[in-house]
Amino acid sequence: MNYKIQDVEKSFDGRIIENLGNNDYVIKINDDEHELKIITMNSKGIEFILDQKYHKAKYLEQSTNEMNIVIDNVPITLNLNTHFDEVVYKNSGGSGTGNAQLGLKSQIPGKVVSISVAEGDSIKKGDVVCTLESMKMQVAIKSHKDGVVKTLKVKETGTVAKGDIVAEIE
Repeated sequence: MNYKIQDVEKSFDGRIIENLGNNDYVIKINDDEHELKIITMNSKGIEFILDQKYHKAKYLEQSTNEMNIVIDNVPITLNLNTHFDEVVYKNSGGSGTGNAQLGLKSQIPGKVVSISVAEGDSIKKGDVVCTLESMKMQVAIKSHKDGVVKTLKVKETGTVAKGDIVAEIE
């Protein structure tokens, strides 16, 4: 995923290269590999060791495209990948053919904060079916094809796991 720090012109690409177990990872940031050990991680923040140096990040607030955090007592605003909705849409079945699969799957775990359709509604490919909240971010789950909502498999305030079917669309 691409990130950009506010007031810094360059963006960077970070990804996990290898999971070594026991919360130890090899990560790649742009072209450089680093050792990462996660000490603690919860909804308030994360403590970690990156290349044998301790860091603490505290989450302040997050929206779909921006995250305010404090890392080692320095406030930072991250602009997240502007294509996040497209990534979720593609991975929930939206990149295939129009009649691909019946079930619209969630590619992220989260809490259902709103449902935009009802059973029997006609919808178009790309229409928002529901909105999930995951790690303080709200993500729209969009229809992967044109059709009619046969069944909704979620309820507001309910939770879904990655891969759960959100709705069946015929």
